[in-house]
Amino acid sequence: MSHDPIPPSNPEAASGGSRRRRRVGIIVAAVVVAAIGFIYWRTHTGVTPTQGGGGGGGGRGGGFGRFGMMNGPLPVVARPAVKGDLNVYLNGLGAVTPLATVVIRTQISGQLTEIHFQEGQMVAKGDLLALIDPRPYQVALEQAQGQLLQAQSQLKEAQVDLARYEKLAEQDSIAGQQVDTQRALVSQYDGLVLVDKAAIDSATLNLTYCHVVAPISGRVGLRQVDAGNYVTPGDANGLVVLTQLKPIAVIFTLPEDNIPGVQARGHSGDQIPIDAFDRTQTRKLASGTLSTIDNEVDPTTGTFKLRAIFPNDDESLFPNQFVNVRMLLKIDQGATVIPTSAIERGQQGAFVYVVQPDNTVASRPVTLGTTEGERVAVLTGLAIGERVVVDGADKLKDGMQVIVQTSESGSPAAPAGASTGRRRSGGAAAGASPGAQPAAPQSQPNTRN
Repeated sequence: MSHDPIPPSNPEAASGGSRRRRRVGIIVAAVVVAAIGFIYWRTHTGVTPTQGGGGGGGGRGGGFGRFGMMNGPLPVVARPAVKGDLNVYLNGLGAVTPLATVVIRTQISGQLTEIHFQEGQMVAKGDLLALIDPRPYQVALEQAQGQLLQAQSQLKEAQVDLARYEKLAEQDSIAGQQVDTQRALVSQYDGLVLVDKAAIDSATLNLTYCHVVAPISGRVGLRQVDAGNYVTPGDANGLVVLTQLKPIAVIFTLPEDNIPGVQARGHSGDQIPIDAFDRTQTRKLASGTLSTIDNEVDPTTGTFKLRAIFPNDDESLFPNQFVNVRMLLKIDQGATVIPTSAIERGQQGAFVYVVQPDNTVASRPVTLGTTEGERVAVLTGLAIGERVVVDGADKLKDGMQVIVQTSESGSPAAPAGASTGRRRSGGAAAGASPGAQPAAPQSQPNTRN
């Protein structure tokens, strides 16, 4: 049995299959290259294309709107540089220190019979705080008074005798030695009178010390001893601690580099305002003025101490309380001021994005000066009136087109001659004819200025 040989393939059909395979390979390669190019474009531009097409077209029209938004301007918030005054503050750490703290002790020994204060009470200078049993000291006073009367009587008698002896001596009726002896006796009684007077003064003073009074105005602390106890001047804790609160001081430290500036301000004769803040620096406790500067620098810390005085009428400052101190050193007048939110940081230092007249942006290096809150002074690199981007700068690059929002109402200023598709609130672009002006983007009010 014989088989017919298989006829050879059609040459034209074989060549057509090869051409189809080559076309498929070219199409696949083109798609891969396009995908790689698209990924590279998104990575290096930082602009996210909008999702979906505009209304009315899902094919070519939607693709046109999408890529039109990729190349469109970015919405930003800009503020102009203005001329203003900035306060220069020095910040330090301090502790509230009373101007006077007194441990109330008795100056005599005796039984504590009465206590005339409540713990934590505000007392005035001279107020009675406690009473020591005065009876022993009253008796001592009366005894000293009696001894004085006795000495005075003896002195008077000796003086009468001396006068008689001197008259007899003139008549040569008695010896001169007897006159000298009587004169010495008179001097002796004079001394006894002085001693007895001093004893009366001492007894009177001790009687006064029985009444323990406040030496200063302030607040008493916790009572250290109860009535009925025998107290002495040597008691370690005393009766109570009295602290002056009005006015009160804050002792704080500053770096030694600030000494020239502080001294220059002090020599001008102006009072230097001081503000005390709480530990978190969010609440101002009191306002006062600088009182004095210490006479030396601490070599271990490189700081020097200062004392500020506060009226403390509302008792907002408490002894030994930790506070943050802010001292107004001077005022920089006529500075070029911008919001701190406009400052960007790079490898070359601080810079800002300046909005050009054609609504493109350009990075500008700046030299910064004093910072006060949300405002900062620009020493070099910026002129008054130039607009700087304060919000939306994270995706900007030199030369990019922007939509500038400058009013508090949120209305944007469209770039001159801009040609973009119409924007939706969500950022999607619809198919639109070239030359259409973009609608106002929804924005949040800027509260950082």
